[in-house]
Amino acid sequence: MGTAARFGWLDKNQTELTVPRYNPEGRKIALDAAREGITLLKNDGDLLPLNKTQTKTILVVGPNAYPAVAVGGGSAAVESFASISVLEGLSNYSGGALKVMYDRGLQTYSDLALATDFTTAATNGQVGIQAEYFETPELTGKPLVSRIEQHIDFGTAARLLFPEQTLSSRWTGYFTPQTPGSYDFFVQTTREIGGSYRLFVDDKVVVDNWTTLKALADYRMVNLTAGPHKVVLEQHGRGLRRAARLRMGIVNVGKLVNEDAKKMAASADAVVVAAGFDSDSEAESADRTFGLPLGHDELIQQMAAANKKTILVLNSGGSVDTNPWLDKIPALVAAWYPGQEGGTAVAEVLFGDVNPSGRLPVTFERRWEDNPVHDSYYPADGTKRVLYKEGIFVGYRGYEHNGTKPLFPFGFGLSYTTFKYGGLAIKPITTTAGNDGGRRFEVEFTVTNTGKRAGADVAQVYVGDTHSSVPRPAKELKGFVKVSLRPGETKRVSVVLDNRSLSYFDVANKQWRAEAGDFDVLVGRSSQQIELRGKLTLSAPVVSPK
Repeated sequence: MGTAARFGWLDKNQTELTVPRYNPEGRKIALDAAREGITLLKNDGDLLPLNKTQTKTILVVGPNAYPAVAVGGGSAAVESFASISVLEGLSNYSGGALKVMYDRGLQTYSDLALATDFTTAATNGQVGIQAEYFETPELTGKPLVSRIEQHIDFGTAARLLFPEQTLSSRWTGYFTPQTPGSYDFFVQTTREIGGSYRLFVDDKVVVDNWTTLKALADYRMVNLTAGPHKVVLEQHGRGLRRAARLRMGIVNVGKLVNEDAKKMAASADAVVVAAGFDSDSEAESADRTFGLPLGHDELIQQMAAANKKTILVLNSGGSVDTNPWLDKIPALVAAWYPGQEGGTAVAEVLFGDVNPSGRLPVTFERRWEDNPVHDSYYPADGTKRVLYKEGIFVGYRGYEHNGTKPLFPFGFGLSYTTFKYGGLAIKPITTTAGNDGGRRFEVEFTVTNTGKRAGADVAQVYVGDTHSSVPRPAKELKGFVKVSLRPGETKRVSVVLDNRSLSYFDVANKQWRAEAGDFDVLVGRSSQQIELRGKLTLSAPVVSPK
């Protein structure tokens, strides 16, 4: 096989190269996508962009700093020829002019599991934990195998380490803390079949993922008194995926962050914390925690305490719990899962070569309880039925409907420059007969860059129907336009609204219906930051086929 074939994908007949994995043109596209997707959420004191002349040393720290966290897990995981991490991106960017230090900051789940010691009994027990493997899915009958294991740390080949025909397992042991206090009990598991488990501490359920896999990596804080505490982990199902894993460990709260990282943070001109989720903690076939993975909150807090110029580069597919640290850091950059060129794009944004223009495609709530689906997200106990109680009031529509103020609203994103909107005009468009029945409206307005840097803004057009005979959201996004502007430049832009922009789905008649009357037209920089307001009038109702 030639070099090109080895570095690319072959078609189903394995005879012709279709998409090369080493693809310079593709890398450029990936870089542009990463640049435009990065979203700046906080920038107190205009810390960003970093001053190139004043920033001589920078610490890059965190589990997501290296290797690259390019994609999420499951079908979202697409292997690239090479991915640029945040550490590599900043190191490559500096060209040797900037001293870049690095520390992972936290131990891996495997390291923490291997550092957790058990005994088989509260007193006079053997070192290790009692393991039992069953051929039934519910831990019934006589165990196939019963043995003492030192730790619970099954890696990516976990299914090969379990005895054949095992369908459920139980580990029972005793953990004695060195000192009384608060301890985090964590479990890292696999997705789909084989990921289900429940964890007991002193015969009380601490984490329950037995029937619904709520998180691939989860943890709970438990206050432990002096002396031994009974720990039981039960698991069922056998994962057949290559990423099967099961780890459990216990760690003293406040003792997670490496001391070297703290020292380097204090000596650096700035600290970049790369934290959040990855393909092992956010993937298909399982949920994830609203809070960041084990130790990440503590790492952010410790870095912020050591250095006032701490920037968090966050990996996640959606909102996270920011309460433990948001008021302690001056800058927050949502990098999402930025693809193979993410590290390069992050470096360019942090130093101002790229002005961030990403906008939130979701709402960041202050608390998970604020989410419109919180009370009905999982099936009721004893059922497999989920009720979509929120109806059409999902996402930003739901927060506004419930009167809940989000942390960062849908469509939100900061820039290194400023923008001003004006000149709103709403004009009907005259067309010949067609699918729209001739009823279309053009929403025109100007956007001006009032700052000192070139940048792009995303102008969003929302429509509100206050006269509807059925419940409708206060406003809904119906169009947007991204406009790039030099300092002082003004452009006139437009968004076209058609019948569907004004319609709701008539369930009884199974058709889209727009009722006659006045509609609010709102132009803004997010769902909460409305800059221009106007109205349009639909003189007659419009019905469209589904």
